[in-house]
Amino acid sequence: MRIDAYTQVTQLYNNTKVKSAAKPTRAGFSDAVEISNAGKDFQVAKKAVASASDIREDVIAPIKTAVQNGTYDVSASDFADRLLEKYSSILG
Repeated sequence: MRIDAYTQVTQLYNNTKVKSAAKPTRAGFSDAVEISNAGKDFQVAKKAVASASDIREDVIAPIKTAVQNGTYDVSASDFADRLLEKYSSILG
């Protein structure tokens, strides 16, 4: 077995190895983000929805007053119809 040939082969491979290249400096380059008009509109709408109340006081106030006064009346058949309507929409 010739060790000289092995040594020469390893030297050949060691010379052809890619040496770590120095990272090029990017002087003057910077990242930038541009948001489209649609994106800006979406952000404005999202903020408006987030700041809005989940409860519509203009609808709730008369009902709340009627319940407190004892004058709020719910028809049993209307209630049953709506309940069945909601239940069937969930199932079907």
